[in-house]
Amino acid sequence: MSKHVLVPLAEGFEEIEAVTIIDILRRAGASVTTAGIIKRNVTGSHGIPMVTDSVMEDEVNKDWDMIALPGGMPGASNLSENKYVVKVIQKAANREKFIAAICAAPIVLEKAGVISKRKVTSHPSSAHKIISADHQGSRVIVDGKIITGQACGSAMEFAYELVAALFGSKKIEEINQGILFNCIKS
Repeated sequence: MSKHVLVPLAEGFEEIEAVTIIDILRRAGASVTTAGIIKRNVTGSHGIPMVTDSVMEDEVNKDWDMIALPGGMPGASNLSENKYVVKVIQKAANREKFIAAICAAPIVLEKAGVISKRKVTSHPSSAHKIISADHQGSRVIVDGKIITGQACGSAMEFAYELVAALFGSKKIEEINQGILFNCIKS
């Protein structure tokens, strides 16, 4: 049974994080939908354009197994200001679905009110914006259904944790046969 994952993208998203999340989850067998917050043509923080599958307005009322947010600036700020992104995160939290955010994107989880008293991590430059959670400096943190990552340097570890959450650690071992990432957990 396929798992359905939504990856919202806003102008200024971090390209390494977005592509790593999308690629690793698709390799694991997840059905990943990318959605621009306003339009399908979105440009990352380093000038790399991406055409998404959809737009957020069309995806907000669907039932997702996971919402995964790449960071980047101003991408994370743009995500946090989008009512559809906040709504889909709150809906996922209410339905006890997985919610993941890396780099600056945990600020979106803060805005949505879904990380109160949780252990989280983020890029150090965003830590001061996370006030309701227990911010730690780890590369990746899993606290129940909330998964957070520190930065693009931890994108592979973060993506592997998303796979483990949806499919179990055996799936990580399977996809790593082709990737050969040297920092896997099993």
